Amino acid sequence: MMKPVFATVPLMIALSACQTAVAPVEVTRFHAATPVSSGTVAIEEMDGNPDVGLEFGTYAAAVGQELQRVGFNEVKGADSQYRALISFRRSFRPTGPDQRRSPVSVGVGGATGSYGGGLGVGIGINLSGKPKDVVTTEMFVQIRRRSDSTAVWEGRAMTQAREGTPAAQPGLAAGKLANALFKDYPGQSGQTISVK
Repeated sequence: MMKPVFATVPLMIALSACQTAVAPVEVTRFHAATPVSSGTVAIEEMDGNPDVGLEFGTYAAAVGQELQRVGFNEVKGADSQYRALISFRRSFRPTGPDQRRSPVSVGVGGATGSYGGGLGVGIGINLSGKPKDVVTTEMFVQIRRRSDSTAVWEGRAMTQAREGTPAAQPGLAAGKLANALFKDYPGQSGQTISVK
């Protein structure tokens, strides 16, 4: 009778080891009193986007998917009613102790007692390697009416993850940021929320 219970314990431990802590996304949105929720939209790169390059396609695809989910139809070119302008940035912040320190440390100690004295030398080697940087990924989206270039909705999302983790990869970060940004679209204007 106890055998099935013990058989599931290693499986539960293995599954819990697979879970990783996912940092929440901080989201702030602003919009007009009656924000639009339908129409045709073209996704474009915002002028002055600091991270110009091949990654734009990843962020554009994530935003396009979310815009379609909330009611917009994505089209290419200048025939759209709205323009969704995207800007994104990734920055790296070092963590851990001063990186100039050596991974090797030497300690010397001595002792005296009623049965004699002694001298010892200890050597410690840090094999854990350099601590991973923290990657901050930010995305800004602005929806503008094409006819008069009026901004009707805009939002900013930001998340952090350790370098080298899945959550720090551009594809996953773009999807996570876009999903959080358009969650409960249009959202409450001027309020900053945390989306897990």
